[in-house]
Amino acid sequence: MNLTIRTETPQDAEHIHTVTEQAFQNAPHTDHTEQFIVQALRKSDALTVSLVAESDGKIIGHVAISPVRISDGAAHWFGLGPMSVLPAYQGQGVGSQLMKRALADLDAKGASGCVLLGDPHYYGRFGFKVVEGLVFPGVPAEYFQAVSFGVAFPQGEVTYHDAFSA
Repeated sequence: MNLTIRTETPQDAEHIHTVTEQAFQNAPHTDHTEQFIVQALRKSDALTVSLVAESDGKIIGHVAISPVRISDGAAHWFGLGPMSVLPAYQGQGVGSQLMKRALADLDAKGASGCVLLGDPHYYGRFGFKVVEGLVFPGVPAEYFQAVSFGVAFPQGEVTYHDAFSA
């Protein structure tokens, strides 16, 4: 597969909406609002990193990263998600390439680290791990993970951008 990972452009918004909607259509543990979260993050100018995966001119994947707040005041921390890959392309490394590029871009921007809510077996491959004392209320602790870019992990409660209430 010929795959290109690139920063989203304004012309990509509708395609990203469709990819995100389709990617989560049959996913467990979702309220099917992910495409609206991405729209709200974009409208709020809160997409720190927003990448698309393109194959033969077609957008087949997307990842969003936005700022988070941590109750201990730690600065420059971000939340990854949603990440979407069209069902027909899942399991072919598209998500892995999006993850690697997204984390590299975030690190290059001087981020301290990144948190996410997701499958520990999948995201552990990218250095994410459960950090005792770093919590996202209301979810099982083993699914909330973080990766640090060379700084100490913060301690406290994480709050995602208001767009996650979309």
